Amino acid sequence: MNVILLLIPLSMVLLGAGVWAFFWAVNHAQFDDLDTPALMPLSDDAHPDEDTDA
Repeated sequence: MNVILLLIPLSMVLLGAGVWAFFWAVNHAQFDDLDTPALMPLSDDAHPDEDTDA
C-alpha cells in the first residue's frame, strides 16, 4: 500500500513531462510539414557531393 504513495506522484510527474514535451514540439514547428520528409528519399535529385561522371 505504501508503494502507491510513490507511484501516484511519479505518474503525475511523468504525465507533466509528456504534456510539456508535446507543447514544446508544437511550439518549435515539429509538426508543421509531415509529408515532405517522408518523400525526400524518393526524389531523383542528385546530391551535389555525388560524382555522376564515373
